[in-house]
Amino acid sequence: MRCLGIDYGTRRIGLSYGDAIGVATPLPALVQATPERRWAALGQVIRQRRVTDLVLGYPFNMDGTAGFKTREVDAFAEQLRRDFGLPVHLVDERLTSYEAESTIGKAQRRQVRASGLVDSRAATIILQDYLDQKLPPPPPPENMD
Repeated sequence: MRCLGIDYGTRRIGLSYGDAIGVATPLPALVQATPERRWAALGQVIRQRRVTDLVLGYPFNMDGTAGFKTREVDAFAEQLRRDFGLPVHLVDERLTSYEAESTIGKAQRRQVRASGLVDSRAATIILQDYLDQKLPPPPPPENMD
Protein backbone atom coordinates (compact mmCIF):
# COMPACT_ATOMS: atom_id res chain seq x y z
CA MET A 1 0.00 0.00 0.00
CA ARG A 2 1.42 3.36 -1.12
CA CYS A 3 -1.02 6.20 -0.51
CA LEU A 4 -1.04 9.77 -1.73
CA GLY A 5 -2.98 12.17 0.48
CA ILE A 6 -4.57 15.07 -1.38
CA ASP A 7 -5.96 18.35 -0.09
CA TYR A 8 -7.62 19.71 -3.24
CA GLY A 9 -7.85 23.41 -3.95
CA THR A 10 -8.42 25.41 -7.12
CA ARG A 11 -5.05 27.20 -6.75
CA ARG A 12 -2.99 24.70 -4.76
CA ILE A 13 -3.06 20.96 -4.17
CA GLY A 14 -1.53 19.79 -0.92
CA LEU A 15 0.12 16.36 -0.97
CA SER A 16 1.35 13.79 1.51
CA TYR A 17 2.65 10.25 1.27
CA GLY A 18 2.19 7.20 3.46
CA ASP A 19 2.62 3.46 3.23
CA ALA A 20 2.14 0.30 5.28
CA ILE A 21 4.36 1.72 8.02
CA GLY A 22 1.37 3.95 8.81
CA VAL A 23 3.00 7.38 8.95
CA ALA A 24 1.90 10.21 6.64
CA THR A 25 4.58 12.71 5.62
CA PRO A 26 4.06 15.97 3.74
CA LEU A 27 5.24 16.42 0.17
CA PRO A 28 5.68 19.73 -1.66
CA ALA A 29 2.32 21.15 -2.71
CA LEU A 30 1.42 21.55 -6.36
CA VAL A 31 1.39 25.31 -6.96
CA GLN A 32 1.87 25.44 -10.74
CA ALA A 33 0.23 28.38 -12.48
CA THR A 34 -2.40 26.42 -14.40
CA PRO A 35 -4.68 23.47 -13.61
CA GLU A 36 -3.14 21.56 -16.54
CA ARG A 37 0.37 21.92 -15.11
CA ARG A 38 -0.80 20.92 -11.64
CA TRP A 39 -2.49 17.84 -13.15
CA ALA A 40 0.67 16.87 -15.04
CA ALA A 41 2.75 17.31 -11.86
CA LEU A 42 0.25 15.19 -9.92
CA GLY A 43 0.59 12.41 -12.49
CA GLN A 44 4.36 12.58 -12.17
CA VAL A 45 4.19 12.20 -8.36
CA ILE A 46 1.78 9.26 -8.69
CA ARG A 47 4.11 7.48 -11.14
CA GLN A 48 7.35 8.27 -9.29
CA ARG A 49 6.02 7.08 -5.93
CA ARG A 50 4.18 4.13 -7.51
CA VAL A 51 1.02 5.14 -5.67
CA THR A 52 -1.63 2.45 -5.23
CA ASP A 53 -4.34 4.49 -3.45
CA LEU A 54 -5.43 8.12 -3.49
CA VAL A 55 -6.84 9.61 -0.28
CA LEU A 56 -8.77 12.79 -0.96
CA GLY A 57 -10.03 15.25 1.61
CA TYR A 58 -13.81 15.61 1.39
CA PRO A 59 -15.18 19.03 2.38
CA PHE A 60 -18.32 18.51 4.40
CA ASN A 61 -19.94 21.54 5.99
CA MET A 62 -19.64 21.75 9.76
CA ASP A 63 -23.18 20.35 10.09
CA GLY A 64 -22.21 17.29 8.02
CA THR A 65 -24.03 18.32 4.85
CA ALA A 66 -22.46 18.56 1.42
CA GLY A 67 -21.94 22.02 -0.01
CA PHE A 68 -20.92 23.51 -3.36
CA LYS A 69 -17.24 22.63 -2.80
CA THR A 70 -18.22 18.99 -2.34
CA ARG A 71 -19.48 18.81 -5.93
CA GLU A 72 -16.16 20.25 -7.13
CA VAL A 73 -14.24 17.58 -5.17
CA ASP A 74 -16.59 14.87 -6.51
CA ALA A 75 -15.65 15.92 -10.06
CA PHE A 76 -11.95 15.95 -9.13
CA ALA A 77 -12.26 12.45 -7.60
CA GLU A 78 -13.92 11.15 -10.75
CA GLN A 79 -11.16 12.64 -12.90
CA LEU A 80 -8.55 10.97 -10.66
CA ARG A 81 -10.27 7.59 -11.05
CA ARG A 82 -10.64 8.00 -14.80
CA ASP A 83 -7.14 9.28 -15.58
CA PHE A 84 -5.06 7.26 -13.12
CA GLY A 85 -7.18 4.13 -12.63
CA LEU A 86 -6.59 4.09 -8.87
CA PRO A 87 -9.02 3.77 -5.98
CA VAL A 88 -9.97 7.12 -4.44
CA HIS A 89 -10.84 7.12 -0.75
CA LEU A 90 -12.74 10.16 0.53
CA VAL A 91 -11.93 11.34 4.05
CA ASP A 92 -13.75 14.01 6.03
CA GLU A 93 -11.47 17.05 5.99
CA ARG A 94 -13.39 19.35 8.32
CA LEU A 95 -11.00 21.59 10.25
CA THR A 96 -7.83 20.06 8.75
CA SER A 97 -6.72 23.36 7.17
CA TYR A 98 -7.45 25.15 10.44
CA GLU A 99 -5.44 22.54 12.36
CA ALA A 100 -2.57 22.74 9.87
CA GLU A 101 -2.55 26.54 9.90
CA SER A 102 -2.56 26.67 13.71
CA THR A 103 0.99 25.28 13.72
CA ILE A 104 2.26 28.39 11.88
CA GLY A 105 2.82 31.78 13.46
CA LYS A 106 0.22 34.41 12.54
CA ALA A 107 2.79 36.73 10.97
CA GLN A 108 3.94 34.00 8.57
CA ARG A 109 0.57 32.59 7.54
CA ARG A 110 0.01 34.60 4.35
CA GLN A 111 3.48 33.85 2.99
CA VAL A 112 3.32 30.20 4.02
CA ARG A 113 -0.19 29.75 2.59
CA ALA A 114 0.99 30.83 -0.86
CA SER A 115 3.77 28.24 -0.73
CA GLY A 116 1.28 25.41 -0.24
CA LEU A 117 2.80 24.34 3.07
CA VAL A 118 -0.55 24.60 4.88
CA ASP A 119 -2.22 22.57 2.11
CA SER A 120 0.36 19.78 2.37
CA ARG A 121 0.08 19.77 6.16
CA ALA A 122 -3.69 19.42 5.74
CA ALA A 123 -3.13 16.56 3.27
CA THR A 124 -0.91 14.91 5.88
CA ILE A 125 -3.64 15.14 8.52
CA ILE A 126 -6.18 13.71 6.04
CA LEU A 127 -3.90 10.83 5.10
CA GLN A 128 -2.94 10.09 8.70
CA ASP A 129 -6.64 9.86 9.61
CA TYR A 130 -7.09 7.33 6.81
CA LEU A 131 -4.02 5.29 7.75
CA ASP A 132 -5.05 5.23 11.41
CA GLN A 133 -8.42 3.74 10.41
CA LYS A 134 -7.03 1.35 7.81
CA LEU A 135 -4.03 -0.15 9.58
CA PRO A 136 -4.21 -2.18 12.78
CA PRO A 137 -2.83 -0.53 15.90
CA PRO A 138 0.62 -1.64 17.00
CA PRO A 139 0.69 -4.38 19.60
CA PRO A 140 1.11 -3.27 23.20
CA PRO A 141 4.68 -3.43 24.50
CA GLU A 142 5.55 -6.65 26.24
CA ASN A 143 5.99 -6.55 29.98
CA MET A 144 9.73 -6.61 30.57
CA ASP A 145 9.74 -7.62 34.25
